[in-house]
Amino acid sequence: MAGQSDPHVSVFSAEEVEFLAEDEMIEIVPNMTMDTLNLICGDFGPFLPQIATHVPLWLAVALKKRGKCTIRLPEWMSVDKLTDVLQTERDSTREFQPLPFHYVEISRLLFDHARDDIPDIYMVRSLIEDIRNVRFHKVETGLETISARTHAVKLKNLSAMEVNIVRPFVVRTLQAFFKHDSPEMIQQPETMTNIRPQLTSRGPRRELRR
Repeated sequence: MAGQSDPHVSVFSAEEVEFLAEDEMIEIVPNMTMDTLNLICGDFGPFLPQIATHVPLWLAVALKKRGKCTIRLPEWMSVDKLTDVLQTERDSTREFQPLPFHYVEISRLLFDHARDDIPDIYMVRSLIEDIRNVRFHKVETGLETISARTHAVKLKNLSAMEVNIVRPFVVRTLQAFFKHDSPEMIQQPETMTNIRPQLTSRGPRRELRR
């Protein structure tokens, strides 16, 4: 995985986070007849015209590209719901509203591949962008409160993308404070090389017998 060997970058790339989001379930309405799909991740179907069913997002996108289904917008992506979330996010300076863990990636995939299934797509896109900006501002404000006395940071209801961006910064910051407050816990390489074992004097050496 990208970044696992380097603590100074995000653990996952944006593409990897989106890949994980594609396993989220979403409702589709097929317009064709197809038998059950027996996949490693589970069984989906059978598919019948105009009978709604739930499938992973990656499968919904694949069927949508082939014109085999329409995708039903998740309830949380309605204009009314997003408007309420945005207003609450603005009113609450410290709390984050509960949204799907991959709300950013899900909405991006639907914007790219199911535009005709999203009523008021421009309003929905604008609301989600505003929600992201408000939440990032609160994250930045919260990180400014980190001090040398901070031992842990709790940010409830963050999304995958937000966690992916914030985590490396928080870890480096806390490590820096820890090293500053506890220098004796850090073994400097140049110091260690100058350490010599102290030998106890045992008197004159005896000659070895031949």
